[in-house]
Amino acid sequence: MARFIKPLRARFLDRAKHPVNQAQEDSPGNVSWKNQVLTPHLETNLKQIKAILDKCSDVIYREFVFVQNEQIRLALIYTDGLADKGQVSDQIMRALALEVAMAVPGQEITKARALEFIKQRGLCIHQIKETDKLQDIIHAILSGDTVLLVDGHTSAIINGARGWEGRSITDPEAEPTVRGSRESFVETLRVNTSLIRRRIKSPNLKIEILRLGEVTNTDVAIAYIEGIANEKLVAEVKSRLERIKVDAVLESGYIEELIEDNPLSPFPTVNHTEKPDKVAAMLLEGRVAILVDGTPFALTVPNLFIEYLHASEDYYERFLFASAVRLIRFLSMIISLTLPALYIAVVSFHHELLPTTLLLSVAAQREAVPFPVFIEVVVMEITFEILREAGIRLPRPIGQAVSIVGALVIGEAAVRAGLVAAATVIVVAFTGIASFTFFYSASIAFRLLRFTMMLLSATLGLFGLISGLAIIGIHLCTLRSFGVPYLSPVVPTTGVDLKDVAFRAPLWSMFSRPRLIARQDQKRQEQGLKPTPPETRPKR
Repeated sequence: MARFIKPLRARFLDRAKHPVNQAQEDSPGNVSWKNQVLTPHLETNLKQIKAILDKCSDVIYREFVFVQNEQIRLALIYTDGLADKGQVSDQIMRALALEVAMAVPGQEITKARALEFIKQRGLCIHQIKETDKLQDIIHAILSGDTVLLVDGHTSAIINGARGWEGRSITDPEAEPTVRGSRESFVETLRVNTSLIRRRIKSPNLKIEILRLGEVTNTDVAIAYIEGIANEKLVAEVKSRLERIKVDAVLESGYIEELIEDNPLSPFPTVNHTEKPDKVAAMLLEGRVAILVDGTPFALTVPNLFIEYLHASEDYYERFLFASAVRLIRFLSMIISLTLPALYIAVVSFHHELLPTTLLLSVAAQREAVPFPVFIEVVVMEITFEILREAGIRLPRPIGQAVSIVGALVIGEAAVRAGLVAAATVIVVAFTGIASFTFFYSASIAFRLLRFTMMLLSATLGLFGLISGLAIIGIHLCTLRSFGVPYLSPVVPTTGVDLKDVAFRAPLWSMFSRPRLIARQDQKRQEQGLKPTPPETRPKR
């Protein structure tokens, strides 16, 4: 026992005699530098920044002298690829090193006046900010801004010169429309906020910036309309975002999963979209939008279940056509959830519900099939899901060919081989097509619940199907999205808001905002806007 204890004792004694170097504890890799400030010495500041950004080959350091006084040394720091080199060279370097404005006669530019003179007359750039915190300087450099250090001063000038390569604004791919805006969000946060600001030209549109992610330091914008959005809702959104303590936020999905009300529910309680016009419409109803730098999808809260059956195009077409299309989406939603389960229940237990001719046809098809109908449907559903996923992940030209041709070939071969009945292929294919008529987020939930409904129907028949629908309905009634009932305005029923649920009333009749969302300013428009024909005909 002694030979095991002595080495351990010697190791602990050796640590006590040789404590860890304090300089190592305060190394740049430690978070202690985040609380430090600049010093008046340019060499010290550069040495400290270079130590923090060690082995960062894309960070550029440019030291030069001030044209008005060569005794004043300057240093410009920026990240190659994130900063606009045209602005750096023309509006900063050229302005300070060659073309700076002349000083007032009799007032020499000294070190003490250099920083103020450069801020007022030296820089030809649109946005500057002064700071003495090392953490803000590092974040500015890594965000694409340029940092100007002036010898003899404890403050640095941050110049807004971001200019990285980005994707141009294109048509929305996840939410295509026939009529309406063809713009979609991109991966640049300021471009996305400008798309919203261009549609809502009101000073009440507030856009606040937070920084999330201990490592990534991702910029997150909170957008809302003051006076329309509920103040408690805005405070709750900020509170949930500020509670997020993670290393990285790379996409809005990171935030969505951390702020939703019921994370174990298959139904999403936070909506996401890539259309600026849809976000603008949500804001005008009193919702709050969350935009994340680096992703083209914005989040909106609170989220209602009925939103997944609505499209922005419904408000751009006449209300009669929009209402008819909505009914088709509702029917498709029901088909997507219940058709395979209903087929299993009827074929397995309730043959009397089928007409005699149809029953004989189905029985003839199933005569050579060796598997129960439940196994048939499950196998075909899994095959359809595999083909759908393959079509999404493969390159677009190949993916379309694989999904379409694969479904046709596999379905036809399975029927000819006698593995499945032709009616089963029709049911599964029609169910899959119906799931494409409403939004992808909701279709995922129905795709998951579809297998549960099929299992209940295979064991209990129609009783199991009805029981499953009842459980889903009860679950939906219990859900909340930032305090708002998930099924509103249906449950609880709000008579005025029912104008925009299954049917869309004419725009001139929807004069109020949703009551459970916009609690402050519920007036949307004036009443009596219904168009009428002129009383007299125009003279010829």
